[in-house]
Amino acid sequence: MQTPAQHRRSQAKYQATEKQKKIRAARNQARRELIREGLVRKGDGKDVDHADGNPLNRSRQNLRVRTRHANRSYKRNSRGNGH
Repeated sequence: MQTPAQHRRSQAKYQATEKQKKIRAARNQARRELIREGLVRKGDGKDVDHADGNPLNRSRQNLRVRTRHANRSYKRNSRGNGH
């Protein structure tokens, strides 16, 4: 079992990988696009959901607005993405 400090270092190292930076940037871009369209705003309690589970697919038909609870509570399947 990791100590909290070890876990923080491990997470920081993971989040610094190029793959994770690319995924995070794609998620942020998707949210910015929906903010521009007026569908979400900062602090509204909504998440931008990628219908196919792929955060790199930012096509408009793949993006939908969901409550945080609905977006984070769907049942995951064996592939790990719930879709």
